[in-house]
Amino acid sequence: MALVFSVRVYQFTPCKNEEGSGLKERVQLLLLGLRHWIAWITQKDFKEAFGLFDRVGDNQVAYNQVADIMRALGQNPTNKAVVKILGNPSADDMANKRLNFDAFLPMLKEVDAQPKGTYDDYVEGLRVFDKEGNGTVMGAELRIVLSTLGEKMNEAEIDALMTGQEDEAGSVHYEAFVKHVMSV
Repeated sequence: MALVFSVRVYQFTPCKNEEGSGLKERVQLLLLGLRHWIAWITQKDFKEAFGLFDRVGDNQVAYNQVADIMRALGQNPTNKAVVKILGNPSADDMANKRLNFDAFLPMLKEVDAQPKGTYDDYVEGLRVFDKEGNGTVMGAELRIVLSTLGEKMNEAEIDALMTGQEDEAGSVHYEAFVKHVMSV
């Protein structure tokens, strides 16, 4: 495909014709070709990642793997959002039902289209807990928030996330913490 793509690039050289140079049209065709090529590569990469989760060899994955695959592909949906996209299946269906890549791809696109929280959004959310206005929150308070609000984390997940984030006084610099969380 790359070789064909290279040939196509050379086909779009400017030339004169009776209507003018045609350069604009040729550039538009080149860009259209680039978009299709990039979409093809991206979809190929997505399919390859999807295949890594296929433990049976039938080119399908269990419903309960969908959130993990989406996260492996750079998305960060909540478990609740994934369950909703899957059509609110029962716990039994989550473990036993399977879907193929063609059914997965529109779900991935739906998650990708949803608005994402930004660094500033997260910092602003944690600033609410900064009682002294010094850029820190108490680590113990942050642990409680992580275990009780939103998509609740268990103690092991919180410990892994908080490792190295608390200073000697038990405070967490929340701007650095948000950078850490967003880089994980």
